[in-house]
Amino acid sequence: QVQLVESGGGLVQVGGSLRLSCAASLSIDIDTMGWYRQVPGKQRELVATITSGAATNYAGSVKGRFTISRDNAKNTVYLQMNSLKPEDTAVYYCYAKRKLGIELWGRGTLVTVSS
Repeated sequence: QVQLVESGGGLVQVGGSLRLSCAASLSIDIDTMGWYRQVPGKQRELVATITSGAATNYAGSVKGRFTISRDNAKNTVYLQMNSLKPEDTAVYYCYAKRKLGIELWGRGTLVTVSS
C-alpha cells in the first residue's frame, strides 16, 4: 500500500522558516501533489499544489511566502515556508492524486509558529 511520508515540521519563531518534505513510499504515477493544513475546529484548507507539469496553485494567505516544488523522479514534494506567522500554525497534510484519480493523504506534521 502506498503511503505519503512527511517530515520537516516543528516549532519556529515568527518570521522564521521551515521546509516540509513528503515522499511517496512507492514509485507510482502521480499527477498532482500538494499541501493542506488544518487547525482544530476548522476545515482542512488548501495551502499549495503542484502538477507533474510544474503548474502551481497557492492559497492567497501564503502567496509570496511559501514555495512548493517537486521532484517527479522521487515522487517527492517540498514546501518552503518563509516569513512564518502565528496564523500558519496548523497540522500540515501532504496530498497526492494519482493519474487514475485516487487520492492519498499523509498523516500530518505539526507546524507551530511562536510569537
